[in-house]
Amino acid sequence: MQNIVESIRRYYPVSDQSIEELAACFVKKTSPAKELIIEGGKMNNYVYFIESGLCRSYCIVDDEEVTSWFSSEGDITFALLALYRGEPGFEYVETLEPTTFYCIKIDDLNKLYKTNIEIANWSRVVHQECLLSVQTRRIERLQMAAKERYEILLKEQPALFARVKLSYLASFLGMTPQHLSKMRAEHSNKDIHPIF
Repeated sequence: MQNIVESIRRYYPVSDQSIEELAACFVKKTSPAKELIIEGGKMNNYVYFIESGLCRSYCIVDDEEVTSWFSSEGDITFALLALYRGEPGFEYVETLEPTTFYCIKIDDLNKLYKTNIEIANWSRVVHQECLLSVQTRRIERLQMAAKERYEILLKEQPALFARVKLSYLASFLGMTPQHLSKMRAEHSNKDIHPIF
């Protein structure tokens, strides 16, 4: 659980005792690549802490998969409406690589929020950071050219370009795969080779 613990403490100084309380609720799960762990329209009662591997969150828009998020080592992933309102979510989450999770029931996590101020504060900070990231990305899509969005993602998350299919990256950036491929060809960094 090293990646998970390091990630938790990167956001908030959670004590060993609180980590142990959280870990006592975990169930370890390993999934192969291309497994759907959350399905839109179906209730999913878990939050997934990723120890190793990579996941993609997406929605279906006009029969097309639109990538909204990538989660990797140390990240968490879940169905938003399930966590916040106890309702089936709208997003899908699939593994892009063999992935090891530590799963916790939403009910158990909510109990910890009520009894453990460190876990509650960690969660608050994580959700604030995610909200800020989503809002920043939304504004970038409204104000920035596709090339600028590409360069920001390349700078902030370069590993994605070696681990994620070009079509998923293009969807995430709000452009066609052809447009992204052309930008890649024009870009001076020849060391990054996305999966096709």
